[in-house]
Amino acid sequence: MTTQQPIIVQKFGGSSVADVAGIRRVAAHAVATRRAGKRVVVVVSAMGKTTDALISLAQEVTPTPDRRELDMLLTAGERIAMAILAMAIRDLGEPATSLTGSQCGIITNDAPGGARIVEVRPFRVQDALATGHIVIVAGFQGVSWKKEVTTLGRGGSDTTAVALAAALQAEACEIYSDVDGVYSADPHRVPEACRIHTLGHDEMLAMARAGAKVLGADAVAWARLHDVALYARATDGRPGETVVRLNPPADRPWIAAVTQRPSCVLLVWPGDVPELPAVLDTFAVSPILSLQLPGQTLLLVGRDVADAVDSQFARLVDRLRQLPDAFQHTPTVLDGTLVSIVGPGVGREPDLLTPFRRALAAHWTAQTPVMSHGLTLSCLLPAEQADAAVLALHAAFLGGVS
Repeated sequence: MTTQQPIIVQKFGGSSVADVAGIRRVAAHAVATRRAGKRVVVVVSAMGKTTDALISLAQEVTPTPDRRELDMLLTAGERIAMAILAMAIRDLGEPATSLTGSQCGIITNDAPGGARIVEVRPFRVQDALATGHIVIVAGFQGVSWKKEVTTLGRGGSDTTAVALAAALQAEACEIYSDVDGVYSADPHRVPEACRIHTLGHDEMLAMARAGAKVLGADAVAWARLHDVALYARATDGRPGETVVRLNPPADRPWIAAVTQRPSCVLLVWPGDVPELPAVLDTFAVSPILSLQLPGQTLLLVGRDVADAVDSQFARLVDRLRQLPDAFQHTPTVLDGTLVSIVGPGVGREPDLLTPFRRALAAHWTAQTPVMSHGLTLSCLLPAEQADAAVLALHAAFLGGVS
């Protein structure tokens, strides 16, 4: 019996395929992997700033584009990238087939603008691989059970790659971008930030939800559920990587990273809010954090690109301001940047709050909201203080100049 060649899933972001030169580099990379004896699936994002340009185009027509039609528009960006990449691979002498999200069997729920994958049926991908083709898949998109084209929200191409890797039982899922892995902080803001060699799924998921940008939260959650190892690497071939896997080394640092997530809205109620889950479900909102504490309910949500073109966010906040009717209280609403430390030590070390507050002494007030959940300890600060706060936390917990 002949052993089948292993499958490698490679995802390339928009900066990697921003122009023809980038497309040719990605094509060469995929061809080299194929000629090394692997079966290759490449997931691509839209070229460069195509998605932003399409959103701007929609906003020129109307400030509140219909979500269904916006999904139809935005998925065009990935379809362009996949077709051009397939042409480039064929030009290098290897057969290639491009497939949309629906063609490759990405089945989602019926939530325009932020659909979730519910099933993957990769039959056409498997058929193309069996004939020796490199398969190019449009990321960020799928099809609902109603046969509607859907998009997967921020980081959607990462989610596509991980879901396909799980369904195909791939040997590896490689995520390529303009950085050579996941860092202990944003290196553009913290010069002392260093690349993390290995992370657990739980840590990476907490970091992504708290604002780390290299890997999407939904993708990491899917990888965790299906035990898919992720390899975050640089498209330009720089040495080094971050591996995200189920069982990371036990001797890794207790604090892995410092993160920040801008444009957050925190709503605080003095009591239980039994209506909250139903309201969030009605507006199809996935909160960053929802906590029920003694005598207090916290809800943290974020504004992103989708919110800029969707008036549902404003309606959601208006509706939440009215809750809970039973208590006749309106919530306190705070805006700012979420600043966090993330790592396995959060929740295990009984007195992390003291050095956390000490590091932030220049920014701390009695009214600073503090949240501890899972592997994350966070506070909400005014946006103009966030960069200085991240520098201070990194110096206190991971080394560097405060």
